[in-house]
Amino acid sequence: MKKAFLSMATIALFFTACNEDIQAPIQEQQIDMSDFYVYTGADDDATSKLANGKSNKKSCYTMDNLNRLLNENPALEKKMYDIEYHTRKFIATKGKPTGGGGKPGGNTGETDVDVSPVEDGMGIINIPVYIHIVYPDASVITQNQIDTQMATLNADFRDTNVDQLPSGTTFANDATDAGFSFSLSGVYRHNDPTSSWGTNDSVKYAYPPKTPETHLNIWVCNIGGGILGYAQFPGGSSSTDGVVLGGSYFGNTSGVYGLGRTATHEVGHYFNLRHIWGDGPCRYDDFVLDTPSARSSNGGCPSYPSVSCKSADMTMNYMDYTYDACMYMFTDGQRNRMRAIFQTGGARASMIGN
Repeated sequence: MKKAFLSMATIALFFTACNEDIQAPIQEQQIDMSDFYVYTGADDDATSKLANGKSNKKSCYTMDNLNRLLNENPALEKKMYDIEYHTRKFIATKGKPTGGGGKPGGNTGETDVDVSPVEDGMGIINIPVYIHIVYPDASVITQNQIDTQMATLNADFRDTNVDQLPSGTTFANDATDAGFSFSLSGVYRHNDPTSSWGTNDSVKYAYPPKTPETHLNIWVCNIGGGILGYAQFPGGSSSTDGVVLGGSYFGNTSGVYGLGRTATHEVGHYFNLRHIWGDGPCRYDDFVLDTPSARSSNGGCPSYPSVSCKSADMTMNYMDYTYDACMYMFTDGQRNRMRAIFQTGGARASMIGN
């Protein structure tokens, strides 16, 4: 009897050990956050931003605005860390082996890294939009500008724009349908004599966002200083959440930034995308695997390839600073990153279903 008992115990131990071996591969993955940062050197570029008229580079003030908010609210850094952890965990859990994350350690020397789109089961995510027009005469922003801006957002985030990648690029397989649509919920026109609103969110305080938990709010005004626009990253105060755009760069207007791509760029920030060069030299990163490292932003309409950090820059990406006609793609890695914040527990999950 004792011998039989020992035999049964041995068999039980064997199956327990086997079961542990089976379970081991599906234990929760470790999420590497060692390369994460929030503060950037964006302020170092302030002089060139203010001299936009003498430069061929877009003037986005989002990272400068983020640095200001971090200084004003020390708790924001931890909140953004938690959002990043959730994003990376979602991509690591749902993605395939090549499915996302950052480029730890900065430049990898790769010119084309493939990332698989995460199958999140969410389909097309609709984003309802409120537009606040704030000018001495708010009618200066036409209905055509509103209509063309909404059309551009929908085309760019669904990858249905008519632009084509330049001949010879290795990035053709990276352009993707990010799976977002945008619907106009309302337009508010405010006749306000203020001539310039700056980048300290004063226009948002004067005209607060409407239900920012469920709607994207866009303010159109004269920002001043040659600034085209700025956005707030996920994690900031709901009282200032949204995107601010200069009226000259809203919808179809004239000039090299007149195709509505400033809004596409700034909504990318609102969806948690960094600038494609990581706002620093080669060792800095945008936390997206299939966007190659770059030394700095690109302006104008560069020919392919424009090379830095030992690899071709993805100058045609919406998160660079090139002219509107020369930017026309998000990548699968950027898609995965944007959609992560709409998952359960994500920073913008409350927008789903509205």
